[in-house]
Formats: sequence, C-alpha cells, structure tokens
Amino acid sequence: MGDDGRTENARLVTLDALRGFAVMGILAMNIVAFAMPEMAYVSPRAYGGDSAADVAAWALSFLLVDGKMRGLFSILFGASLLLIVDRAEKSGQNPASVHYRRMAWLAIFGLCHFFFLWWGDILFLYAAVGCIAFLFRGWEARRLIRWAAGLFTLGVLLMTLLFGGQLFLASSAGDPGAAPSRVTAGEAIRDEYAKIDTEVRDELALYRGGYLPILDHRLDDAAAPFAMVLVNLLETLPLMMIGMALFRNGFLTGAWEPRAYRRTAWRWLPPGLLLTLFLCWLMGNAGFDYLLSLTVFLAWAQPGRLMMTIGYAALLVLLIQRHAAAPWVGRVAAAGRAAFSNYLGTSVVMTTIFYGYGLGQFGAIGRAPLYLFVVGAWALMLLWSKPWLDRFRYGPFEWLWRSLARGAMQPMRKDEAG
Repeated sequence: MGDDGRTENARLVTLDALRGFAVMGILAMNIVAFAMPEMAYVSPRAYGGDSAADVAAWALSFLLVDGKMRGLFSILFGASLLLIVDRAEKSGQNPASVHYRRMAWLAIFGLCHFFFLWWGDILFLYAAVGCIAFLFRGWEARRLIRWAAGLFTLGVLLMTLLFGGQLFLASSAGDPGAAPSRVTAGEAIRDEYAKIDTEVRDELALYRGGYLPILDHRLDDAAAPFAMVLVNLLETLPLMMIGMALFRNGFLTGAWEPRAYRRTAWRWLPPGLLLTLFLCWLMGNAGFDYLLSLTVFLAWAQPGRLMMTIGYAALLVLLIQRHAAAPWVGRVAAAGRAAFSNYLGTSVVMTTIFYGYGLGQFGAIGRAPLYLFVVGAWALMLLWSKPWLDRFRYGPFEWLWRSLARGAMQPMRKDEAG
C-alpha cells in the first residue's frame, strides 16, 4: 500500500508539474494579447513590429510557444477529466453529475472572465468542449487517438478551405482574364482586411481608456465566447481526447520508459519545428500580410503545433522525472495544482498593468521587453503557490470552484476535517 501511495503521488506530481509548465507557458503566449491590439499577436505588421528585436520576439513566440502551451493545457484538461471521473466512480458518486456540475460552473467563470476582465478567455471554451469530451471517457487509448487524429485533420481542412479560399480569391482577383465575379469577391475580401489597421487604432483608444467603455464593448460582443467554441471545437476536442488517451496509456503520468519518451520527442519535435519554421519564413516573406498570416495561424500551423506539443510533453515528462526530488519541481507542481488561480490571477495582474483603468501601459511597451513581465509573473507563481498549498488544500479559485460544484463549502485548511 505504501508503494502504491508513492506511485500515485509520483503520477500526480508529474501531471501537476506538466500543468505548471503549461500555465506558465500560456502567459508567454498571451502577453502580447494583454499588452497590444489583438491582431498584433498574429502579425507584427499590425503593431509591435518596429524593430528587429520586436520581429525576432514575434518569430520566437510563433516558433516555440504559440499554440503549443495551450495545446498542452488542453491535453492536460482531458487527462484531468478522466482523473476526476475515475475518482468519482471509486467514491460511489455519479461521474456525469460531478463532471457536468464542474463544467457548468467553469462556463460561468469563463463568461465572467471574458466580460469583466479579459477577452482572451479559454475557460468557457474548455467547459463547452469538456461536455462533449466526457462522452468518450470509456474509449480505449488507441481509439481515442485515431478519432482525435481524424477530427483534427477535418478541422485543419475546413479552416484551410475557409481561409485558403479567401486567400485564393484575394490573390487572383488581379489576374488577367479573371471572371468579374471573382474580381468582385477578391476586392471585397481585400477591402475587409484593409480595415484591420483602423481596428487596431480603435483598439488602442479603447484599452487606453476607462473600464466602463471596455465593458460596454464586450457586452456588445456577447456572442464572442460562443463563436470561439465553434472556431476552436475541432482543435480543442481532439487535444482533450489525446489527453484522455495519454492518461490512459500512462504517457502523461510518467509510466513509460525514458527511451520511449526520448523516441517520441525525436519523432515529433523536429518535423513540427521545421514545418513551423517554414511557415514563419512564408509570413515574413509576404510582409506579414494579414490574410496570409490568419490562414497560417488558424489552419496551416496546426499540424506543426500538434507535433511540437507532443514533443514538448515528452521532454517535460523526462525533465520532471529526472529532477523529481528537486525543490524547483515541487514549486512548478504547486503552480500546476493552483493553475486555475494562476490563470485568472495573471489576467487580473496584466490587465491592471496594461489597461487604461490601471497603469495604462497598453501599446506602450515594445514586444521584446514584454517578456520581462512574463518572467516576473513566473516568479510570482512559483513564490506563492507552494507556501499556499503547504497550508491549504486548494488554490483560492480551485476552492471556490469545488465548493460551488459540490453545493457546499469545502474544507480549505489542511488541518480542517475533510
């Protein structure tokens, strides 16, 4: 029993540390979206591309971070879904009731996060997709991976048809002999994307202002969280299914041999990196054209992101296992156990720094120096999470979520009876 306890603890530490790396990495991905207009994340031409250092910062983010940390977080969400379902079954609870109560409250948190704090919320997306992912909880790992690959491929193809079709029309509208209908459609698409520069200026004015105009803008855009679910469903659901499979087969809990993790990293990371590097060159060579950049981000970059996400996961498991006894791994794992609090806390801190109702630094800091804020936030996550969890059972928002989902105040302090 003691050995089983140690094995279970090692499994949970591996998952928690992976989640800690993911929530820290998500900030490295989101920092530009906190500090600059939305389109600046996709293209340095829109904003924050005035210097070679800024363009290099964009390229490094696109190559190494964009989508990979969110992908890892989505995979871990799928793994956590199964972990909670398994625990509910073992304790005699109704797994569906436990899961859907959690997702309902997560959706509410997500909507509050979107409307009252930051437009980049992913919690509502996870809650909505998590309701669907639950339906596959009984599938075995190979079946989950096969279906996830199929759904993911379908999503890439649909996005390619949508944005690639626009790109073709816009690019070929000026061809000699082009049909009038094609010319008209292509010019309309070009005109639509030409509005982005005006939208960037409007966004700068909005987020440099007070809180109420920002809130009013979000309320006017009330359909955005639901649209995000539709746009991201065929990326997020497959990732959650992969997470469920990798939890079932022991990959995410460190049950594989080290050489298997190394083999997985070598199989997926180099080709994913090369594909992403090519797309980075393609966008740069086109002067970071808005339509091409969006096509890359929403369609063509997805396969490379998935490959790199799997490669990163393998390397991180190896790193965690190799340094399992190191104090820093314990701190990363604590940040992962409090990932919900760290994710929401990051939004509070960053919007306060950058928005006009806080310190008013929106659009005022270069792209490259923004990563100093990332390092500072990482330090805060690592400093507060472990001391807090040494004393309390859960992070603050984890406790609130758990209490709401269970319909009763949960014990918070470790010396309270559970």
